[in-house]
Amino acid sequence: MAVANKLDGPRAAPASGGAAEYLVVMLHGLGADGNDLFGLAPILAQAFPSAAFVAPNAPEPCDMAPMGHQWFSLADRDPEKILSGVRAAAPILDDFLDEELKNHGLTDDKLVLLGFSQGTMMALHVATRRPNSCAAVIGYSGALIAPGYLDDELKSEPRVLLIHGEDDDVVPPQALGAAEKALMGHGLTVYSQMIPGLAHGIDENGLRMGIGFLMETFALAGDEGES
Repeated sequence: MAVANKLDGPRAAPASGGAAEYLVVMLHGLGADGNDLFGLAPILAQAFPSAAFVAPNAPEPCDMAPMGHQWFSLADRDPEKILSGVRAAAPILDDFLDEELKNHGLTDDKLVLLGFSQGTMMALHVATRRPNSCAAVIGYSGALIAPGYLDDELKSEPRVLLIHGEDDDVVPPQALGAAEKALMGHGLTVYSQMIPGLAHGIDENGLRMGIGFLMETFALAGDEGES
């Protein structure tokens, strides 16, 4: 399967017109592309006008659909094969994050990873293994892949918000509690919310929670200029 060694996707400069003070990277789910989450950028930009946004397309064409991209294959649900796929995609995403931060003159503490489904799986895997902690991870409808490996591989402790629909029939809702337990067991600050009546998606409540979480994160960091 063809794999893109260099990621790209839709992006937006800060709504303020000035230099970026934060970078929000949006990681889409299986069979989608960067445009799937990029529609959230204008909404988030209202709350965080000094943030830049980018939503890269995953590195592989989706092998379970005629269109779209994937971070790793789910054609075979064997846990070891899934982990192997995550590990193959991780350095590609890491390189992309490093390059984007460099282009904006920012460091990891100004980076936010926002993921959906498979994108959440990648965000949690990469964010906990980067040498320096990013500001935050917001994960919608996702899971933590192979949590046992964190015992030896954990390098950083970003603040994490996990949101999941109670009626999700794609990624089991129980994945939220499992990820929360594993991450908190390794000392991370984790907030979680199960949303009644929500299937596999992001609703207005979840988006509002994400904005509030980022406001709190930036306030704790002592940053000014967000409204």
